[in-house]
Amino acid sequence: MSYLVQYVVVRGDLYKKLKWPIGALIAQACHACSAVIYLFKEDPNVVQYTSDIDHMHKVVLEAKDEESLHVLARSLEENSIDFKLWIEQPENYATCLVAKPYKKEDIEQYFKSFKLFR
Repeated sequence: MSYLVQYVVVRGDLYKKLKWPIGALIAQACHACSAVIYLFKEDPNVVQYTSDIDHMHKVVLEAKDEESLHVLARSLEENSIDFKLWIEQPENYATCLVAKPYKKEDIEQYFKSFKLFR
């Protein structure tokens, strides 16, 4: 059975190298998830995904740095995959990327190079 999944990619270097608190990273992911749902609120996938909020599927992955988020964003744009790249202000740098919910088999290929966030 096919189901919708939302991929969340957070920069691991913010935690591991720049020593951001884990709560700050979680906030970045929450901002991006909220933004993508709002931006695409009328999209059929989002309507379906949010119609059963107790059974949503998310996969949280780790990007090694900001550049890897930008590379992913370019790949998604080239393939017409909807997403939100969260840009933290006032610092003006990317911290997280969240894809609109898609069928897993339609989107997982773009995220295979990332590992689960740990």
